[in-house]
Amino acid sequence: MTNIHEQLRALLDKEGAVYRVIEHEPEGRTEFIAKIRGNRIEQSIKSMTLQVRLTRKENIYCLANVPGDCRIDFDGVKRHFNADSVAFASREKAQELTGCVIGAIPPFTFSDQLQVLADPLIQENEEVVFNAGRLDRSIFMKLDDYIRIAKPELVPIAQRG
Repeated sequence: MTNIHEQLRALLDKEGAVYRVIEHEPEGRTEFIAKIRGNRIEQSIKSMTLQVRLTRKENIYCLANVPGDCRIDFDGVKRHFNADSVAFASREKAQELTGCVIGAIPPFTFSDQLQVLADPLIQENEEVVFNAGRLDRSIFMKLDDYIRIAKPELVPIAQRG
């Protein structure tokens, strides 16, 4: 696998982002990693790779990003793409498209096959935090820098509770 962590840091540096990397024990589950990092769970960005079936014969993939206290609203994604159905991508496909193991996927893409969506609820925090391509590294950064650099399409795709 490519070193997404290093690619991500190089991108953030090139774009002049204000961020900090923290090292921690390997963990990919949002509710546990938030405790380890000491951040509020809603500050976390949870990133999941979805398979969007536009028609019976045409699939696309997207990286869906929601606050750590939310889950994906599959109907919201389906409406956005006017798709037949939406589901989590297979583990193998997610790892192929993101270059990361599940749980380490950052809310950025280095693949032109992966559209980046983010729920507007992520904007409730001035600073966001996410796993940074490795299970033992996280990045804290200003929300404005995240939006400016990742350029996610802001779409209502999260459900709280």
